[in-house]
Amino acid sequence: MENKEVVIDIQDVDISRNGDKVITSANLQIFKGDFVGVVGPNGGGKTTLIKTILGLIPRQKGTIKLFNHPIDSFKDWRRIAYVSQESNNFDKDFPLTVRELVGLGRINRSNLGKGLKSEDWKRVDELLKFMSISDLANKRIGQLSGGQKQRVFVAKAMVRDPEILFLDEPISGVDPETQERFYMKLSDLNTKTRVTILDVSHDLSAVFCRMGRVVCVNREVNVADINDEEKFSDVLKKAYGEHFRFVFHEHMCEGLFEND
Repeated sequence: MENKEVVIDIQDVDISRNGDKVITSANLQIFKGDFVGVVGPNGGGKTTLIKTILGLIPRQKGTIKLFNHPIDSFKDWRRIAYVSQESNNFDKDFPLTVRELVGLGRINRSNLGKGLKSEDWKRVDELLKFMSISDLANKRIGQLSGGQKQRVFVAKAMVRDPEILFLDEPISGVDPETQERFYMKLSDLNTKTRVTILDVSHDLSAVFCRMGRVVCVNREVNVADINDEEKFSDVLKKAYGEHFRFVFHEHMCEGLFEND
């Protein structure tokens, strides 16, 4: 069996917010190169779990390690990128172009105030091309559609070559065709760069079609490989309830969801 590198290790973690227990006894390992869908009902704790892994929300007990380092002493945050739900909540008249905004992802302590070098702009242009947004390079960010904006923010996150990419509901309120194009790009990113991706999503069909593992969060945290249909269905029921049924249609790469 292949010896996989653990990049996120969560052991017996409890998380509370405003005095209420949100996550109980979470145990989870994420491996290098995983493409993981994080799913569950609203209020179940998906975003809370991600923010706790990122050190943005404290835990009550348990251990979290990133790249085998305890999160409390972890310093190498350049290896991790995060696109939040609020990423495109900005003034539509904000004057930056797409290329300039993506370039901000190359700024760090060593070059702050010095301007970007030619190799930085080369990497920016490579990411614009990879995300199929080169034609938008000189447009103002406020002129873009929802799907275009999300590809821009993924490019900004990836331009510094992180090893783990967290996405919190990166695509919502757009048409199915735009969602499919977006998830195809994420799949390509995962396959071609081996970046580990954790994507909080309500689109279970996208999880089933594009991702390799699913983490279901509803106070408890349960994980399954997508290709293990029995366990996959079982963890979905644990998150959404026994009334939930997932009907597999692999030939169509679609999931049909039914409530009995």
